[in-house]
Amino acid sequence: MGQPIAVRTDFAAVEVRRLARRAKDSDQVRRLLAIAAVLDGASRAEAAKVGGMDRQTLRDWVIRFNEQGPDGLINVPAPGAPAKLNTEHRAFLARIVDEGPTPPIHGVVRWRACDLIMRLYEEFGISVSDDTVYRALKDLGFSHVSARPRAYKQDPEAIEAFKKNYARVEEIRSSLAPDTPVEVWFQDEMRVGQKNKLTYRWARKGSRPRAAHDQRTQSTYLFGAVCPELGTGAALVLPFCNSEAMQLHLNEIARKVSPGAHAIVILDQAGWHGAKELKIPHNISLMPLPPRSPELNSQENIWQFMRQNWLSNRVFQSYDNIVDHCCYAWNTLIDQPWQIMSIALRDWAYIGRSI
Repeated sequence: MGQPIAVRTDFAAVEVRRLARRAKDSDQVRRLLAIAAVLDGASRAEAAKVGGMDRQTLRDWVIRFNEQGPDGLINVPAPGAPAKLNTEHRAFLARIVDEGPTPPIHGVVRWRACDLIMRLYEEFGISVSDDTVYRALKDLGFSHVSARPRAYKQDPEAIEAFKKNYARVEEIRSSLAPDTPVEVWFQDEMRVGQKNKLTYRWARKGSRPRAAHDQRTQSTYLFGAVCPELGTGAALVLPFCNSEAMQLHLNEIARKVSPGAHAIVILDQAGWHGAKELKIPHNISLMPLPPRSPELNSQENIWQFMRQNWLSNRVFQSYDNIVDHCCYAWNTLIDQPWQIMSIALRDWAYIGRSI
């Protein structure tokens, strides 16, 4: 049994109990009350009982109280083992992940945990676990996500030039009456059929949920266009994807354009989009996208949202059933204009164009 230790005398029992009443940490309250009992002259056994501890534990907390005062009676988390990756290691990890691997050199097209562990060992001679790498990447602001597709022949300069295509916009504006409002629309088509897609879903860890996947081939086409600024759109469900169907859709868009306004419709360069037999409505001008640049068309993101929420993981019994589901999905979207604005709005389509 250790020798008794005197409690510091600059705190009176009344003052210690007052601190206990104000304390928010329950463990600190117990320890303060036990020390107050000691200051009142109680025995070590009696004071320990007040604090719900044994006498040796009380002795340890008295030592902390003598050295650090009341704040010393609050539990302090253990510092734990020092981090295996220091600032230099983490900076190296962030740099190589940002740069990505070079397949002919590193032998992989994406970094795996084992590859990063090997790079750290080769560079610094340290050995770490998968969990250490994952935690470091998370702390550095990385997450494990799927890559966005990009056409291998895509021209980045053409994309940037399109975003700054003031000449085409000014050409359209010059042909309009002064002060005519101009709306920006995005147009595209989506095939919806019985051979449907499966989407990601929440499930228990370690499980892999199942979903019905039809192999039949009946399908239809959903022609859609949205005006993100207004949160509105125009769509038709049509059996074919050709210039005749495109004409019907352009006519539908023209009816949805605000009265007295003119619409610039951004669309890709599919053959039926530029067919000679098309008769462009007077309140519409077409602006084709650069080749191989689907990410510039926010209607593509609208399709993705509709598939994930209303069209995938389904078995369509007939052609009419497909049409009904397409109509339901589109009408549900139109009833949520904030979704259209959130998904489809693009700053480059408005900033600096006076539209």
